[in-house]
Amino acid sequence: MSHPAPKAEDAMPEMSAMTPMMAQFFEIKSVNPGYLLFYRMGDFYELFFDDAEIAAAALGITLTKRGKHLGEDIPMCGVPIHAAQEYLRKLIALGHRVAVCEQIEDPAEAKKRGSKSVVKRDVVRLVTPGTLTEDDLLPARGNNFLACLARLGADGEGYALAWADISTGDLLLADLAKDTLADEIARIDPAELLMSERLADQLTETRVLPLDRLAAISRRPHESFDSETGATLLRETFEKGAVDPTAFSRAARAALGALIAYVADTQKGVSVLLRAPKIEALSAHMQIDAATRASLEILATQRGEIRGSLRATIDLTVTGAGARLFAARLAAPLNDPDAINDRLDMVGTLIDHSIETDAIRKTLRAAPDIARSLTRLTLERGGPRDLKAIGKGIAQARALAATLGALSDLPSGLKSIASGLDAAPQILADEFAAALADEPPLLARDGGFIAAGYDAELDTQRRLGSESRKVVAELQAELVDVTGVKALKIKHNNVLGFFIEVPATHGGKLIEEPRFIHRQTLANAMRFTTGELADLEGKIARANQIAVEIELKIFDRLREAAMVQSAALIAAADAMAALDVSAALATLAAQRGYARPQIDDSLAFLIEGGRHPVVEKNLEVEGQSFVANDADLSAPESGDGGQLWLVTGPNMGGKSTFLRQNALIAIMAQMGGFVPATSAHIGVIDRVFSRVGASDDIAQGRSTFMVEMVETAAILNRATKASLVILDEIGRGTATFDGLSIAWACVETLHETTGCRAIFATHYHELTALSGTLSRVSNHTMSVREYKGDVIFLHEVVPGAADRSYGIQVAKLAGLPAPVITRARQVLDLLEAQGQSNPKSALADLPLFAHMPAPAARAAKPDANPILDMIASVRPDDLSPRDALDWIYELKKAAHADGDH
Repeated sequence: MSHPAPKAEDAMPEMSAMTPMMAQFFEIKSVNPGYLLFYRMGDFYELFFDDAEIAAAALGITLTKRGKHLGEDIPMCGVPIHAAQEYLRKLIALGHRVAVCEQIEDPAEAKKRGSKSVVKRDVVRLVTPGTLTEDDLLPARGNNFLACLARLGADGEGYALAWADISTGDLLLADLAKDTLADEIARIDPAELLMSERLADQLTETRVLPLDRLAAISRRPHESFDSETGATLLRETFEKGAVDPTAFSRAARAALGALIAYVADTQKGVSVLLRAPKIEALSAHMQIDAATRASLEILATQRGEIRGSLRATIDLTVTGAGARLFAARLAAPLNDPDAINDRLDMVGTLIDHSIETDAIRKTLRAAPDIARSLTRLTLERGGPRDLKAIGKGIAQARALAATLGALSDLPSGLKSIASGLDAAPQILADEFAAALADEPPLLARDGGFIAAGYDAELDTQRRLGSESRKVVAELQAELVDVTGVKALKIKHNNVLGFFIEVPATHGGKLIEEPRFIHRQTLANAMRFTTGELADLEGKIARANQIAVEIELKIFDRLREAAMVQSAALIAAADAMAALDVSAALATLAAQRGYARPQIDDSLAFLIEGGRHPVVEKNLEVEGQSFVANDADLSAPESGDGGQLWLVTGPNMGGKSTFLRQNALIAIMAQMGGFVPATSAHIGVIDRVFSRVGASDDIAQGRSTFMVEMVETAAILNRATKASLVILDEIGRGTATFDGLSIAWACVETLHETTGCRAIFATHYHELTALSGTLSRVSNHTMSVREYKGDVIFLHEVVPGAADRSYGIQVAKLAGLPAPVITRARQVLDLLEAQGQSNPKSALADLPLFAHMPAPAARAAKPDANPILDMIASVRPDDLSPRDALDWIYELKKAAHADGDH
């Protein structure tokens, strides 16, 4: 049963019948619609009504009840405060949003107001997928972007997208056209996307964006997206003169303003350390559409997993910040040859200084995530460990600066990194090192994080609290000496606190002493106190509290010191991330034999000995080697455009791998890394398009062929002469002549109209005739060999065209039943012999499958193969080295004998 909370207009008549606590709950819930309310009750966050039912089902916790409302039980569930982070993580991962409602006063104050008063509570934070800051809620090696999309006017001036990672302070912005919208959002991959209700309705209606497949969509009032309000918020958020709102388009100001307002709303006014907005021009980086990203599995596989992707294979960074920067560079390779070569210079220098690079990576492994620690401190969610991390990070940064400074002839990029590292404030690191304990607790309120000797008053209070037994023992010894009662003891219980106890026979003596105050008489003992003991008890009781208060004041002072140095700390963090990326790429190149690519602004594309980085790595794990292949799509001397390779050959022959590896080599080169090849010369590619593989889109009502045509249309409409196009099996999803016609027209368009560098794989062997009429079309095929009806894939790309597709042999390898394979051969033989002119007539003469001989009668004894027999009979573990050598000679003899036949 659903138990909605009453609406505001309906709630008032019922308030008198509610408990004060439930009245408070409804009031807070009414101003936070759409959020699960974590309502603080002592040591638990409790949820009620629909919130409780949703959370109990999502978290797998018990749904109970608490009292009644309108005659019905109130559903309730709760989570303990100490475990709240884990429950929050699960709820956010499932797409829920949570309002955290805390007690904002001491319960003792509520009691003073009367028995019916409740502790004051309020929402201190709205937790959403895009506004996470805690390490245990964030991906350590990935960004957590909150994005905001805006469009102004009925027809609009185009779109603007702003996105921020509030855990690091990064804030970026881009003006977008409608046809690039989905691609850029796919590149950024936000955890949460804000847009106006009106825009969300428009996008849903026009299907410009598949909103049902994107990250959590947060619809905001249309009034929140106002360019003038956005300009005002920009001026208020950043230091005077740091940001000029007029530098941004109206749509951009609206997007930035709505994003900043949403962040402030979710953080309940607590300031967030955002950097000045950085404009990203689409022309500055290689454009990769959403379909190509999925096809090439750049950041994640088509199953949505990072493992098995290009990123997982080549990312050797050792810090979280470095991993985030690596992913960003891989997702948006550069288009400027000078900037690319600057990055390559850094990688090359670090390869040449391998010993120093190893030392750099060792230092980086110990480096903390300064940016995220700084953000938590800014949001007042940080603790002593964040201060400790910043101090340690400064020390690591300066050590790295010293390592780089010892190298000669540093390229400009590494000099810039060294400068950022050297600017890390040493004075702050020294202060933190002196102030903080070696192993501080997570929370400042727990105390115990300030080092001994740092503050004299703190040491005094700690000594009084921790050495209370010694102080009490000293007082007890004094009293024994004064009274002469050796049986005198100072004891403690929860009722009396500290007290002096003596046997009853000595009680009379103490009663006569004015120093002792009688407290209690027992059958065998009497209890007293003294003024000194009462004072000592009060001091001991207050000591720990005073110590924590002193530590909290020191924490606030240290936190403010970090805030003052935030610009230098961010610069050092950025420098460490950039150094981590360059050192990782250098290590990758050295370990796997990657080569530095030659990058310029020509139309060259010459790859010698190219390999697929992911497939090669997987084969190495299995003890196999990758077959390298060349590719030359360079523009001929005429300069009319790039070459177009038509690649034919069997399935499983390696066509798709060859196509993809060339696209991946281009991406790796332009991100600033060395590439898996013997050599590479690449003229900067403005856009990469890859249409490899087949999939449908049932949710959007698109068949496999329709998806193929939509993606192909995008390529033909958007590719330029500077693009690289990878196409596989265009036109195979429809009738043969239709598909052949479409593929034929696509090849002609890519050659005559687009003029781009392209590789076009196909099973339509008829297309190879185009090499005779189109000057830049070149035929290539995947090399294979046949042996007694079986096909052996050599995975080599060689000039020429395949005369057949070997589909039946591949089907046999896949495990199709033998009768099906035999029948397919019969049909194929007849079609090839008679069916070219009239295939329908040829098929009409073919006997029906049901009239074929039974499998047992058809089965023929396979040809004897002495080589296979020898391999099957040998047991390697039984062979000595000499036996193994003799066996190899016998194998060679058998092979020669078999070849003679």
